[in-house]
Amino acid sequence: MRIVDVPMGEHGVAGYGFDIQDLEQTRGELGRFQEAQRELFDRLSAGVAQFAPDRSLTFFNQPFLQFFSLLPEWMSDHPEFDRVLDRMRDTQRLPEARDFPGWKADRRAWFNAVDSVEESWTLPGGQHLRVVAQPLPNAGLLLYFEDRTEQVQLSSARDTLLRVRTATFENLFEAIGVFASDGRLHIWNQSFRDIWGLSDADLAQNLRVDAMVELVATKLADPSRAQLLRDLVRIATVDRQARTGRMALADGRYFDFAVVPLPDGNALFTLLDITASRGIEEALRGRADALEEADKLKTAFVANMSYELRVPLTSIAGFAELLDGGYAGELPPVAGEYVKAILSSVGRLGSLVEDVLDLTQGAAGNLPLSEEHVDMSLLLGDAVTAARKAADAKPLSLIVDIEPSLGTMRGDPRRLRQIADHLLNNAITYTPQHGKVMIRVRGDEDVIVWIVSDTGPGMDAAQRAGVFDTYPRIDASNDEGKQLIGIGLPLTRQLVEAHGGSIALESEPGRGTTVTIHLPRRTGDHVQV
Repeated sequence: MRIVDVPMGEHGVAGYGFDIQDLEQTRGELGRFQEAQRELFDRLSAGVAQFAPDRSLTFFNQPFLQFFSLLPEWMSDHPEFDRVLDRMRDTQRLPEARDFPGWKADRRAWFNAVDSVEESWTLPGGQHLRVVAQPLPNAGLLLYFEDRTEQVQLSSARDTLLRVRTATFENLFEAIGVFASDGRLHIWNQSFRDIWGLSDADLAQNLRVDAMVELVATKLADPSRAQLLRDLVRIATVDRQARTGRMALADGRYFDFAVVPLPDGNALFTLLDITASRGIEEALRGRADALEEADKLKTAFVANMSYELRVPLTSIAGFAELLDGGYAGELPPVAGEYVKAILSSVGRLGSLVEDVLDLTQGAAGNLPLSEEHVDMSLLLGDAVTAARKAADAKPLSLIVDIEPSLGTMRGDPRRLRQIADHLLNNAITYTPQHGKVMIRVRGDEDVIVWIVSDTGPGMDAAQRAGVFDTYPRIDASNDEGKQLIGIGLPLTRQLVEAHGGSIALESEPGRGTTVTIHLPRRTGDHVQV
């Protein structure tokens, strides 16, 4: 109760009382509310300051002091609103303003505002603040300061990333389109738009893939395959599977496409123009086919010519043998020597023709081989005996180192003899007088190893690269004693490989040549018959 005593002079004192129970309860509740409100403000990360109707500071929290670098001792004197702004300016925690008195007057008008006022302040240090001024019913003012620096930086970074993404998409060789999980086209670049001929109106409404299929069907070489686009987007967005392939457009262009599911549920659709590379591919394929056909024609021509040459050679050899045998009468001594030279040349030419024929048959995979048990010591001994005559005539040294107990192997005896003859004749031919040719043969239970080496001029890298070619290049300008590349070694390689073996060559200019052959004793399925 509130008791009031009123003096009545001589009449005494009059008194009356008021029931203020509700008022005291309301005042207490208001005080508790204000105390709870201030405790809440102290726990906020935003800065809060409250001013009384006389514009004096009545409350502030710690973030407010930190935002504006103010000292609590100075704030405890309840400074006036204008003084607080002046101190904020002194600490360089206010936005730059040319007319600061006018700027301050505008903020003083917040006390008389009807509704709350919101502003964004950019401080000199780069900090961004969101400022809310809320007029209070008692003519006071509540200020709220929220640090938005991180949000602004993130927004700026996001905008930068979006611009970078857009610029990247526009400068890619590929056409890019991103479809959302609902099938709508959300992102695209100019190449994607140009390929499908989409208009601004279509793109502005985020065209659905179903509607897009109807628009682009005529762009495809096969319009019936337009539904494939919708299926690809569905597979990527719903089934979360990637797909790649190739499509042809009606204007003759070809594209490799890829549809990839993205982590956010969208689908990335890319198109890469491969028209030029496809044209080159087709041209190369046509050229390869033409070269293969030309190679077949060349092989057939060489084989045919080899057969054609054998007929006149046989006739020449037959008539020369008749003359040499005296069936046409006694020949003068000089004529007899000429006939013997003819027989020798015909024999050499016939051997070359046989080699060419074998070479062409081997290239075609039709080289006939027999399979017998061959005594290698006897075969190599005969080959060495035949080669020694040529070595003695040159003259040069023929060194033989053949294991006596070499044993047998399965193969074609005529072809194996050809291997030995070609290796020895090649070495003897290209070794100068008084040089050395060596044949060394060793074997174990599984493999027989032949090594034929000479002290000839050797071969450079270019000659070694083509030494086993089916149709080797023959250097006709051999005026420096370099070793020529004939048909002996290519034929030898075919014969060795036909028996399941391998051949290797080592040679350097001025250091001679070494040929190494590995032949399995049991060729079995390796023999090509």
